[in-house]
Amino acid sequence: MTKQSAEYVDDLATKLLKGDRRALARGITLVESIRADHRKMAQALLDRCLPHTGKSIRIGISGTPGVGKSTFIESFGKLLTGEGHKVAVLPIDPSSRRSGGSILGDKTRMEELVRDPNAFIRPSPSGGSLGGVARRTREAMLLTEAAGFDVVLIETVGVGQSETTVAEMSDIFLLLLAPGGGDELQGIKRGVMELADIVVINKADGDLKPAAARAAGEYKGALRLMRPKSKHWKPKVLMISAINSIGIDKLWEAIGSYRTAREAAGELAEQRREQSVAWMWSELRDSLMARFRAHKGVAARLESMEADVRAARIPPGVAAEELLKIFLGK
Repeated sequence: MTKQSAEYVDDLATKLLKGDRRALARGITLVESIRADHRKMAQALLDRCLPHTGKSIRIGISGTPGVGKSTFIESFGKLLTGEGHKVAVLPIDPSSRRSGGSILGDKTRMEELVRDPNAFIRPSPSGGSLGGVARRTREAMLLTEAAGFDVVLIETVGVGQSETTVAEMSDIFLLLLAPGGGDELQGIKRGVMELADIVVINKADGDLKPAAARAAGEYKGALRLMRPKSKHWKPKVLMISAINSIGIDKLWEAIGSYRTAREAAGELAEQRREQSVAWMWSELRDSLMARFRAHKGVAARLESMEADVRAARIPPGVAAEELLKIFLGK
């Protein structure tokens, strides 16, 4: 890293640690960059900020399409900032594999929260990564904590593997569902239900309130059949109306109870330690794959090798071994 780059990182870190929002935005842009020189600067920035992280409550949020995640996050965020908290929202948006574009519409859907001086909303394009989850969301989360945000909300796109990935970087995982029960329950994957620390039934108002109550009963029954993740917390089912801000305060109380119970047992600290190790392995896999694909010898053979595998001229395992030999220079 050049002297000029080091000075830039030092200035950026100083401002970020004082809560400067522009510095935070620039820092997140830096950690999202894939340029080699930017990655070195990003690591230096994270090294400066790391001692000032870890003091927030990290809340993962997922839900079925149309359930009202953005409305919920705005209502929830406004409650928290009203109580004096600083809230960072990191929505992870789906990116187009064809164009690389990203649907960064969350700010327009959270019109009031985006104007709140105690809230920071930063959508991150997934870049087509596994499960639609932005690779650098973890680093963005650390930077928001270093900037003084004590509640971090991480919203998934709600597709496939993204729920697992977000659960692995959060302290508590909320599964947001719409009224339905019965058939609705059949559509929820068991694995996603097992991740949930709190199941939140949204739209529990007006004509939908009876349906929400029935759905809550269905989900409570389903959760009783599942093995809880913690000895000190049994997953709960709560009903809310995000659009009318009903039940949001009760949800925040439940999150507080969850945090207190698991911190007292030492479970949250242990969970974060295990998450950090998992993060290391994830970074290692991503870095190795990037170097593998960038290898000139591999790049020269990869297309033809893939064609041979498609045509069944060579077994996939043999092709993989051949490419590894090229990469390792054997």
